[in-house]
Amino acid sequence: MNLTVRGQQIEVTDALKDYVDKKFSRLEKYFDAPPTSDGSVTLSTTRDLHTVEVTIPLPGLVLRAEDESDGMYASIDAVVDKLERQIRKHKTKLNRKFRQEGSLKTLFVEDPAGGVAVAEDEDVELDELEVVRTKRFLLKPMDVEEAILQMNMVGHNFFVFSNIDNEEVNVVYKRNDGKYGLIERE
Repeated sequence: MNLTVRGQQIEVTDALKDYVDKKFSRLEKYFDAPPTSDGSVTLSTTRDLHTVEVTIPLPGLVLRAEDESDGMYASIDAVVDKLERQIRKHKTKLNRKFRQEGSLKTLFVEDPAGGVAVAEDEDVELDELEVVRTKRFLLKPMDVEEAILQMNMVGHNFFVFSNIDNEEVNVVYKRNDGKYGLIERE
Protein backbone atom coordinates (compact mmCIF):
# COMPACT_ATOMS: atom_id res chain seq x y z
CA MET A 1 0.00 0.00 0.00
CA ASN A 2 1.45 3.35 -1.04
CA LEU A 3 0.74 5.98 1.60
CA THR A 4 1.51 9.66 1.31
CA VAL A 5 2.04 11.11 4.78
CA ARG A 6 1.80 14.87 5.12
CA GLY A 7 1.61 17.23 8.03
CA GLN A 8 -0.46 20.32 8.64
CA GLN A 9 1.00 22.59 11.30
CA ILE A 10 3.29 19.71 12.28
CA GLU A 11 6.57 18.40 10.96
CA VAL A 12 6.37 14.76 9.91
CA THR A 13 9.46 13.22 11.47
CA ASP A 14 11.03 9.94 10.37
CA ALA A 15 9.77 8.36 13.61
CA LEU A 16 6.18 9.40 12.85
CA LYS A 17 6.42 8.18 9.25
CA ASP A 18 7.88 4.83 10.38
CA TYR A 19 5.10 4.45 12.95
CA VAL A 20 2.44 5.17 10.33
CA ASP A 21 4.01 2.65 7.92
CA LYS A 22 4.26 0.00 10.65
CA LYS A 23 0.66 0.45 11.82
CA PHE A 24 -0.85 0.56 8.33
CA SER A 25 1.02 -2.57 7.29
CA ARG A 26 -1.43 -4.41 9.61
CA LEU A 27 -4.16 -3.73 7.05
CA GLU A 28 -2.39 -5.66 4.27
CA LYS A 29 -3.35 -9.00 5.81
CA TYR A 30 -6.96 -8.36 4.72
CA PHE A 31 -6.11 -8.26 1.00
CA ASP A 32 -5.14 -11.01 -1.45
CA ALA A 33 -2.63 -8.65 -3.06
CA PRO A 34 -1.49 -5.36 -1.54
CA PRO A 35 -3.62 -2.52 -2.91
CA THR A 36 -1.88 -0.58 -5.65
CA SER A 37 -3.84 2.60 -5.01
CA ASP A 38 -2.23 5.58 -3.33
CA GLY A 39 -3.68 6.46 0.06
CA SER A 40 -3.20 9.70 1.93
CA VAL A 41 -2.55 10.24 5.62
CA THR A 42 -2.80 13.77 6.98
CA LEU A 43 -1.43 14.53 10.43
CA SER A 44 -2.38 17.86 12.00
CA THR A 45 -2.41 19.62 15.33
CA THR A 46 -4.86 22.27 16.49
CA ARG A 47 -4.98 23.60 20.04
CA ASP A 48 -3.20 20.58 21.59
CA LEU A 49 -5.44 18.14 19.69
CA HIS A 50 -3.77 15.75 17.27
CA THR A 51 -5.84 14.75 14.26
CA VAL A 52 -5.19 11.95 11.79
CA GLU A 53 -7.23 11.74 8.57
CA VAL A 54 -6.83 8.76 6.22
CA THR A 55 -8.27 8.12 2.77
CA ILE A 56 -7.54 4.89 0.89
CA PRO A 57 -9.28 4.52 -2.48
CA LEU A 58 -9.91 0.90 -3.47
CA PRO A 59 -11.74 -0.56 -6.47
CA GLY A 60 -15.42 0.00 -5.75
CA LEU A 61 -15.05 1.65 -2.33
CA VAL A 62 -13.12 4.27 -0.40
CA LEU A 63 -11.84 3.60 3.11
CA ARG A 64 -11.82 6.78 5.18
CA ALA A 65 -11.25 7.37 8.85
CA GLU A 66 -10.46 10.29 11.12
CA ASP A 67 -9.53 10.52 14.78
CA GLU A 68 -8.67 13.32 17.16
CA SER A 69 -7.02 12.89 20.55
CA ASP A 70 -4.40 14.33 22.90
CA GLY A 71 -1.57 12.29 21.34
CA MET A 72 -0.55 11.74 17.73
CA TYR A 73 0.39 8.09 18.27
CA ALA A 74 -2.95 7.39 19.97
CA SER A 75 -4.77 9.01 17.04
CA ILE A 76 -2.84 6.85 14.56
CA ASP A 77 -3.72 3.70 16.54
CA ALA A 78 -7.40 4.67 16.69
CA VAL A 79 -7.55 5.39 12.94
CA VAL A 80 -6.03 1.99 12.10
CA ASP A 81 -8.58 0.31 14.37
CA LYS A 82 -11.41 2.17 12.63
CA LEU A 83 -10.10 1.14 9.21
CA GLU A 84 -9.86 -2.51 10.32
CA ARG A 85 -13.51 -2.38 11.46
CA GLN A 86 -14.52 -0.86 8.12
CA ILE A 87 -12.69 -3.58 6.19
CA ARG A 88 -14.30 -6.35 8.27
CA LYS A 89 -17.70 -4.71 7.84
CA HIS A 90 -17.26 -4.48 4.06
CA LYS A 91 -16.01 -8.05 3.93
CA THR A 92 -19.08 -9.30 5.80
CA LYS A 93 -21.37 -7.25 3.59
CA LEU A 94 -19.69 -8.52 0.44
CA ASN A 95 -19.81 -12.12 1.61
CA ARG A 96 -23.56 -11.77 2.13
CA LYS A 97 -24.60 -9.79 -0.91
CA PHE A 98 -22.05 -10.34 -3.66
CA ARG A 99 -21.50 -14.06 -3.96
CA GLN A 100 -20.99 -14.06 -7.72
CA GLU A 101 -17.50 -14.20 -9.24
CA GLY A 102 -15.80 -11.03 -10.39
CA SER A 103 -17.39 -8.87 -7.73
CA LEU A 104 -15.75 -6.86 -4.97
CA LYS A 105 -15.69 -10.06 -2.90
CA THR A 106 -12.41 -11.02 -4.58
CA LEU A 107 -10.73 -7.95 -3.10
CA PHE A 108 -10.54 -9.35 0.44
CA VAL A 109 -8.84 -12.47 1.81
CA GLU A 110 -11.24 -15.17 3.01
CA ASP A 111 -9.42 -15.71 6.32
CA PRO A 112 -6.83 -13.07 7.24
CA ALA A 113 -3.40 -14.41 8.24
CA GLY A 114 -3.79 -12.87 11.68
CA GLY A 115 -6.78 -15.11 12.37
CA VAL A 116 -9.05 -12.13 12.87
CA ALA A 117 -12.60 -13.28 12.27
CA VAL A 118 -15.63 -11.11 11.79
CA ALA A 119 -17.33 -10.70 15.13
CA GLU A 120 -20.97 -11.65 15.53
CA ASP A 121 -21.92 -8.15 16.67
CA GLU A 122 -20.78 -6.78 13.31
CA ASP A 123 -23.26 -9.11 11.60
CA VAL A 124 -25.99 -7.67 13.80
CA GLU A 125 -24.85 -4.16 12.95
CA LEU A 126 -25.27 -4.86 9.23
CA ASP A 127 -28.76 -6.25 9.82
CA GLU A 128 -29.71 -2.97 11.51
CA LEU A 129 -28.96 -0.90 8.40
CA GLU A 130 -32.58 -0.09 7.65
CA VAL A 131 -34.18 3.04 6.25
CA VAL A 132 -36.80 4.12 8.78
CA ARG A 133 -37.85 7.41 7.18
CA THR A 134 -37.93 8.85 3.68
CA LYS A 135 -38.26 12.56 2.93
CA ARG A 136 -39.22 14.06 -0.41
CA PHE A 137 -38.85 17.71 -1.26
CA LEU A 138 -38.46 20.07 -4.18
CA LEU A 139 -34.96 21.34 -4.84
CA LYS A 140 -35.03 25.10 -5.15
CA PRO A 141 -32.24 26.48 -7.38
CA MET A 142 -29.88 28.57 -5.26
CA ASP A 143 -26.23 29.46 -4.93
CA VAL A 144 -23.87 27.94 -2.35
CA GLU A 145 -24.09 30.89 0.06
CA GLU A 146 -27.89 30.74 0.14
CA ALA A 147 -27.74 26.97 0.71
CA ILE A 148 -25.45 27.51 3.71
CA LEU A 149 -27.87 30.11 5.10
CA GLN A 150 -30.80 27.71 4.59
CA MET A 151 -28.87 24.89 6.30
CA ASN A 152 -28.14 27.11 9.30
CA MET A 153 -31.77 28.27 9.45
CA VAL A 154 -33.12 24.72 9.70
CA GLY A 155 -30.38 23.74 12.17
CA HIS A 156 -28.98 20.79 10.19
CA ASN A 157 -25.35 19.93 9.51
CA PHE A 158 -25.98 19.34 5.78
CA PHE A 159 -28.29 20.67 3.09
CA VAL A 160 -29.20 19.25 -0.35
CA PHE A 161 -29.91 21.84 -3.05
CA SER A 162 -29.96 22.49 -6.80
CA ASN A 163 -26.89 24.59 -7.56
CA ILE A 164 -27.88 27.53 -9.75
CA ASP A 165 -24.31 27.83 -11.10
CA ASN A 166 -23.95 24.30 -12.52
CA GLU A 167 -27.63 23.17 -12.50
CA GLU A 168 -26.76 19.99 -10.58
CA VAL A 169 -27.73 18.60 -7.19
CA ASN A 170 -25.08 19.48 -4.58
CA VAL A 171 -24.71 19.14 -0.83
CA VAL A 172 -23.25 21.68 1.58
CA TYR A 173 -22.19 20.47 5.01
CA LYS A 174 -20.70 21.83 8.20
CA ARG A 175 -17.21 20.47 8.93
CA ASN A 176 -15.82 19.61 12.36
CA ASP A 177 -13.58 22.69 12.22
CA GLY A 178 -16.67 24.94 11.88
CA LYS A 179 -16.11 25.70 8.19
CA TYR A 180 -18.28 24.50 5.33
CA GLY A 181 -17.81 21.89 2.62
CA LEU A 182 -19.45 21.37 -0.77
CA ILE A 183 -20.08 18.00 -2.39
CA GLU A 184 -20.38 18.00 -6.19
CA ARG A 185 -20.70 15.23 -8.73
CA GLU A 186 -17.57 14.49 -10.79
